[in-house]
Parts: sequence; C-alpha cells; structure tokens
Amino acid sequence: MGQLYDLRTKIERIIEEQKMDPFKAKGAIGLSSGVVFAMVRPETPDDPVKIQKLREAAREILNVAI
Repeated sequence: MGQLYDLRTKIERIIEEQKMDPFKAKGAIGLSSGVVFAMVRPETPDDPVKIQKLREAAREILNVAI
C-alpha cells in the first residue's frame, strides 16, 4: 500500500468518525479534487499531485488537515 491509498483510508475513517454520509462526502471530495475516490486501490501508484489534491479537498470538505 502506498501513500495515496493510506490517505484514502484516513479520509474514510474521518468521514465515519464525523458521521457524515459517505456517498455525499466522498463524492464532494472527488469533485473538489478531480480524483475518482473509488478508483484508489492498494495497488494504485502514488502520485504526488493526486495526494496534494485529495489533502486540499479533505481540508475543504471535512475541515481536517491530513
């Protein structure tokens, strides 16, 4: 597993902890970041640009810095 997949799991954990609707939250993060959240899998290669975009979207949507 790489950093990109680890980030996905952290975001999913935060969504669960905040009791947010997972479909809406992941959809909003995907739209904001331009990254198809569901397509990030353990074997997905790390991409620094995608990682940064997901972090920024998580900060915007979840109000959490990751």
